[in-house]
Amino acid sequence: MDRGRVYLFLALANLFWAGNYVFGEMVTREITPISLTFLRWAFAFLPLLGIAWLIERPNWREAVREWTWHLLQSLLGLTGYTLLLYAALGLTGAVNAAVISAINPATIALAAAIFLHERLNRVQVLGLVVAFVGVTVVLTGGDVGQLVEQGFGVGDLLVIGSVLAWTVYSLISRRLVTPPITATAVQAVLAVLTMLPLIAVTGVSLPSSSGGALGLAYIVIFPSMAGYALWNIGASKVGPARAGIFLNLLPVFTVIIALGFGATLELPAVIGGTLVIAGVYLTLRTRRSEAGSADAPNGLTVR
Repeated sequence: MDRGRVYLFLALANLFWAGNYVFGEMVTREITPISLTFLRWAFAFLPLLGIAWLIERPNWREAVREWTWHLLQSLLGLTGYTLLLYAALGLTGAVNAAVISAINPATIALAAAIFLHERLNRVQVLGLVVAFVGVTVVLTGGDVGQLVEQGFGVGDLLVIGSVLAWTVYSLISRRLVTPPITATAVQAVLAVLTMLPLIAVTGVSLPSSSGGALGLAYIVIFPSMAGYALWNIGASKVGPARAGIFLNLLPVFTVIIALGFGATLELPAVIGGTLVIAGVYLTLRTRRSEAGSADAPNGLTVR
C-alpha cells in the first residue's frame, strides 16, 4: 500500500471521529447519553466482530483468556469515556469538548512517564506544558480570574473526566495481546452486556427525528466501525508514533464540521486549540531511531 493512501486512511479516521463530537451533540438533544452509548455499541458490535475477523484473523481463544482486561477496558473506554463525553457535549459543545479532548495524547504520555517510567525528553516535556496551557485557555475562556471566581463548568469537568478515563484505558491497553480491532469488538460486546442492568432501570429511547436517526447511524458506522478499521490499517503501516501525529487533525476537523452546522468559534478556543495541537505534536515527537519502538500514541483510537 502506497504511503499516500495510508495517510489518507489516518486522516479519514480522524475526520470520522470528529463527526462523533458534532453528531453526538445533536443526537443527545433527542435521547439520553445512556441511550446513545448503548445503541452505539449494540448496533456496532456485530459488524466490528466481522471487521476484526477479516482484517486481523484473531485467535479468539486468546482474546477470551484476557476477558478480565477486556472487561475493565470496556467499562473505562467504551462505556465510561463515551458516557462522560456524550453527557458533556450538551453542556460545553462539540468544539470545546474536542479541543479539551485533544490533550489526551499528552496526558497518556505523562501518565506513562509517571506510572510506566517511560522517559520524556526536554522537547516532549515542553510539549506537555504547552498543551496544558492551551487547555487552560479553553477552560477559562482566557480569563483565569473568572475560573477562580466561578470554577469549572460541569461540561468541562465531564470532558476532563472522559480524558482521564481514556488515559487509564490506553495504559491498560498496552498489556493486551489481543489485536486492537478484535479487542474493540470484544469490548463492545461487554459494553452492551454490562449496560443492560442500567438500561433496565432507565429504559432506552430512539431519536425522534430523521436528523437524529441519521446522526445515530453516522456514529455507529463511521466513528465506531470505519474509524477503527482505517486507523489500525494506517498505524500498522507507518507505526504508532507517526500515526499519532494525525490525532492533531481531530479538533481541526471538529471545528470545521461544527462551523458547517452553524456553531460559533470564540477566540479563546482558537488560541487554546492552537496551543494544544502544538503541544501534542511536540509531545509525540520521537527521534528517528526510536520511531520503530515508540508506542506513546498506542491505544488512542477513540472515538
